[in-house]
Amino acid sequence: MRKQESEGASPDLESKSNSNGNLKIAASDQSLVTILDNIRSSKSPAVINYGASWCGVCSQILPAFQELSNSFQGLKFVYADIDECPETTRHIRYTPTFQFYRNGEKVDEMFGAGEERLHDRLWLHS
Repeated sequence: MRKQESEGASPDLESKSNSNGNLKIAASDQSLVTILDNIRSSKSPAVINYGASWCGVCSQILPAFQELSNSFQGLKFVYADIDECPETTRHIRYTPTFQFYRNGEKVDEMFGAGEERLHDRLWLHS
């Protein structure tokens, strides 16, 4: 279920740097549209983590998502808070949802968390 008030992106996510620069934060609908357009046109493999600041499971997996972005340098990583990007994420029904892209097309989707599950999916799509 979506929360109506926006509490902003996770301070932990904003404060931590991504050493190889492949983690992008979609701060608005427009930034997510731009990121999606880039994924489609570049055809680079990518993963989008759709989460929410109020979601406990999302908060638990987010540090692992950040760490994994440093391990899988061939993948582009994106975090989009459903409250910050309400128009472009209205199709998301569960948080967290991970969508995997290859050659500009969505090829896989994973619901829920689990660091080992996420690692395995990332390995499969990298």
